[in-house]
Amino acid sequence: MNEEAVHHTDIKKNALDILNALYGEQRITKDEYSTVAMGIQVGPPFGDNNMTMANNGAIIPTSIAERIIKAVKDRCPILAGATVYNVKGTLKVPVWGKANTSHDIAVGYQTEFTEITADSGKFTSVDLGGYLAGALTLIGQSVENNGAFSVVNFIVEQMAEEIAVWIEGQLLCGTGSSAAQGALNTTTGLTAAGAAAVTADELIELQAKIKQAHQGNACWTMHPDTFTTIKKLKDGNNRYLLQDDVTGSFPYRLLGKPVYLSDNMPAMAAGAKAVLYGDYSGLSVNFRENISIQVLREKYATQHAIGVVSWFEFDSRVTDHQKLAVLTMKAS
Repeated sequence: MNEEAVHHTDIKKNALDILNALYGEQRITKDEYSTVAMGIQVGPPFGDNNMTMANNGAIIPTSIAERIIKAVKDRCPILAGATVYNVKGTLKVPVWGKANTSHDIAVGYQTEFTEITADSGKFTSVDLGGYLAGALTLIGQSVENNGAFSVVNFIVEQMAEEIAVWIEGQLLCGTGSSAAQGALNTTTGLTAAGAAAVTADELIELQAKIKQAHQGNACWTMHPDTFTTIKKLKDGNNRYLLQDDVTGSFPYRLLGKPVYLSDNMPAMAAGAKAVLYGDYSGLSVNFRENISIQVLREKYATQHAIGVVSWFEFDSRVTDHQKLAVLTMKAS
């Protein structure tokens, strides 16, 4: 082996050592190595873990954004179950419904040689735009200097947790007409007889609001305090409505459907939308700008810290009100 070949082998070995130190458990093979030095990439790219130069020479894998999205979905089942789009500009989601509240395609018995009366529903649309959102995480410089600690995993876990909690709140409750709207904005539902209590009959009636065709992926979503109250409800045979589910992935089932708990859901109070039931796919979400990450080194240098800022642009609306129903507590 000549001197030039030996030198290139040493470069490859050093590159592998650096990358594996960054990735921790995520080992890089010889066929996947890539280094960035003075803006020049040495060796072939290695798929999803391509490295890009950010400000001040920071090396960040382009796959971080995808890993954060995955972590958000793992923590936020409503995003995993919603109908998600990635469309630039304004997305118009077509919605079929009755024309003038009563006209639809009519099927019935007919008489030969007699004209059929034409009738039809109509298409409307729900527009999904984009609202800018962001998150900031600070990482101590000492963490980066500790070679035994995976900086990438730390950034992903911390930022994904905050993004997940916030996005879940928006997809459930929304913020208003000038921001993303949540599943609780569905027009299907009923009002409870009390302001601070739920009955078994009301839960049965709420479940029945969703047609059989949409029951397959339906689930319950509620605040932990609401769950505690419902957990005490019994049927006419003195059996608890909530049943342990030791065979499935959900600890509890209510009327045969899984129960999700969220601190973002309103607790039972006068006028609160306390219980959501249905198929999350009735909510449409458009990520006009996917999650992106930028490293801020100089900005937080006086704090001996590194800033990691994330930006994304999204919108959400209920596009199929037949799939989602909400129980609203009595106003007073």
